[in-house]
Amino acid sequence: MEKEMKKVLVLGSGALKIGQAGEFDYSGSQALKALKEEGISSVLVNPNIATIQTSEGIADKVYFLPVTTYFVEEIIKKERPDGILLAFGGQTALNCGAELYTKGVLDKYGVKVLGTSVEAIMYTEDRDLFVKKLDEIGMKTPVSQAVENMKDAIEAAERIGFPVMVRSAYALGGLGSGICRDKEEFVKLAESAFAFSKQILVEESLKGWKEIEFEVIRDTNDHCFTVASMENFDPLGIHTGESIVVAPTCSLDDKELKMLQELSTKCIRHLGIVGECNIQYAFNSETDDYRVIEVTPA
Repeated sequence: MEKEMKKVLVLGSGALKIGQAGEFDYSGSQALKALKEEGISSVLVNPNIATIQTSEGIADKVYFLPVTTYFVEEIIKKERPDGILLAFGGQTALNCGAELYTKGVLDKYGVKVLGTSVEAIMYTEDRDLFVKKLDEIGMKTPVSQAVENMKDAIEAAERIGFPVMVRSAYALGGLGSGICRDKEEFVKLAESAFAFSKQILVEESLKGWKEIEFEVIRDTNDHCFTVASMENFDPLGIHTGESIVVAPTCSLDDKELKMLQELSTKCIRHLGIVGECNIQYAFNSETDDYRVIEVTPA
């Protein structure tokens, strides 16, 4: 029998930075209001006092503490929530939730993850698992290799052939990513990426392809649809943080748009995402070829 949700812990938006932007404050505030409407008590963890989430009357109880496994476990110990929401605190909350799950903290205190499961989050965050999961349904991803040290990274880059793209696992907003034209550039970028990520993905360069994104929503009853399409003004190869995004897409025809929408819902269903997520593609209009770059479940 399903456990009744009387108290839910929400991991908040925290500081405003790359991968941790203001939209999480807004979405988290809406989640807290929705919990209140359902008569569910809410506990918020958010170290940033200058947010809407932490305003009086939004959450029933607020802890101005860092969103780390140590502090969140202590709060769980004290508050004993029935459920936890991970999708409203950006990358920090996703990483924290995954760590709490692998350490067995959530099982120990009987806390249910609401929305997207931790397993699904791990499929999207661990680049190796992500590629294998999409291979199961025949979806195209860039030729790539996930590595966890510099030696393997250099070998992967030389095997794939320069130029190569570097992406960090467990990072949002293009943090630690870029295109490297030669070994010297690659070593420099890979070293900086490893400074804040335990795993990086070395992949074929798709520089010049269009960068297309979709926001997708799916509920627990498997109703799934795309709510927005977006196109980066610059082609793939320009850092996300330095490019303008236009919504809706401007250069795709109906056939191309429909194809990518259908691929998006197929991908999200297979990964088991529940709630809202973002899916990014590299798309070549001349050949109608595509690659799924990443899925972000927040």
